Amino acid sequence: MADVLFAALTVFQGYCLQYFLGSFLESRMKSKWNGLCVAALYVAARGAVQWGSPPGYEDYKAAAGMLALSLGILSVLAVCFYKEFHPVTVFLVVSFQAVLDISRYAAVIFLNAVDGRVLDVINWCAGKGMFTTEKSFGMAVKVSVAGTQLLQYLAIALLLYVSLKKIVRDFHEKDYAISRTELLFILIPAAVGMMTCLLLRIIMVTVEDGVPRMLYERYPILIVVIPAILLLSLLSILYGVKLFQDMIYWNKEKSGRIVLEKQVRSLQEHMEEMERIYSGIRGMKHDMKNTISVIRSLSAGDNAEKNEELQEYLSEMSRSLEDLEVRFRTGNTVVDTLLNMKYHEAVRDVPGIRMDADKLLLPQGLKIHSYDIGVILGNAVDNAIEACRKLKESEPKAEAFIRLCSMQKGNLLILKVENSFDGRLLRRRQSEFPVTDKADRENHGIGLANIKNTAEKYQGTMDFKVKGRVFILSVMMKNERRGEDGFWSDR
Repeated sequence: MADVLFAALTVFQGYCLQYFLGSFLESRMKSKWNGLCVAALYVAARGAVQWGSPPGYEDYKAAAGMLALSLGILSVLAVCFYKEFHPVTVFLVVSFQAVLDISRYAAVIFLNAVDGRVLDVINWCAGKGMFTTEKSFGMAVKVSVAGTQLLQYLAIALLLYVSLKKIVRDFHEKDYAISRTELLFILIPAAVGMMTCLLLRIIMVTVEDGVPRMLYERYPILIVVIPAILLLSLLSILYGVKLFQDMIYWNKEKSGRIVLEKQVRSLQEHMEEMERIYSGIRGMKHDMKNTISVIRSLSAGDNAEKNEELQEYLSEMSRSLEDLEVRFRTGNTVVDTLLNMKYHEAVRDVPGIRMDADKLLLPQGLKIHSYDIGVILGNAVDNAIEACRKLKESEPKAEAFIRLCSMQKGNLLILKVENSFDGRLLRRRQSEFPVTDKADRENHGIGLANIKNTAEKYQGTMDFKVKGRVFILSVMMKNERRGEDGFWSDR
């Protein structure tokens, strides 16, 4: 029965391994076949090591060798069946081995002690004559031993699965580029747990007068102390990962907030100046059109043929003045200014781009702060321009466009931005937003996060979807004032 249970546990470990590695690393083959190969080879390797090991390998050299061999097997599988080698691969290999060892030793030590107490009870019952035959006594002993073994394997499997599942769930930023210091931060608890198990393997069995004895038989308190140490070590691995991810999250929040505040401050600094400029342009245009009309009238008449060149020059001036017209009028000064600035950026960077905002009309009684609307549209249009630029670089003849519209339903304001793109959207498992393909991922790719954070200030939300080669971003917010000029004042 022990062999059957060991084989079943080894198969389960293989399943856990392919699930654990596959949650972080990109498979070389199709995910299903890749995982199957990893699990099968792991089972074969573990079985060969187990049945090929000589008896009495509690010697420290043999114990260290077995640990090195196990790490080697895990490393080879990770390198051969998953693309590239990332620093996180080291953490995955060490943490899997550590969690496996901790689960095994904690379950075995604690349940062996329990089994010893059960056997004492059986012996006591036999002394009281409760077992009428030797056969019934032997059957009780066999059931006790078999039950303990089954509970041990179930406890190992449960601890292993729950622990790995928690690591996968808590490790949100799986595509995050881990630095050396950060790797050490999450690797040390796993390495300490693994070394603790190696130490236990070396010292757990002692020989007195030629008779092997377990260490906790000599010091009974270790029955509680050792599993407690192992479980605390396991918790340090799990919560070390959670703490690491919280640090990443707060750093991103901090970076996003800094960018957001810079965007709002930039809008504040430029709004009045841009409005003054556009107002001046409108006034200049009105005056110049009147002046040109007067000059054209004066230059007409009997000498019209002689003044043909002057007439053509004045017509060209009129056309130039038309180009100074503000292209977008949404009913909001900040948004108009922003969209006109973004339009000139777009036509400069993306030849032939079309930007349509005819359906973007903001109500007069808008309670949402203008700067927040500007942050949302600014980030959305920046992302759209970047997507159109990439599309034009790869397909110069492709149509590049950006469309903006809005609608109001009750006290809800809905903004929608559509843009063409190359159809390739990089997503990671358990990642909320598409992954930026820029090298500096810490300072790029946070536009959607800023949009979402701004929408949440007004009890709103953000969503995006893809239709063919069109990216559609939707933002919904309550048309309510959420504080004065402060950031995140509703939280």
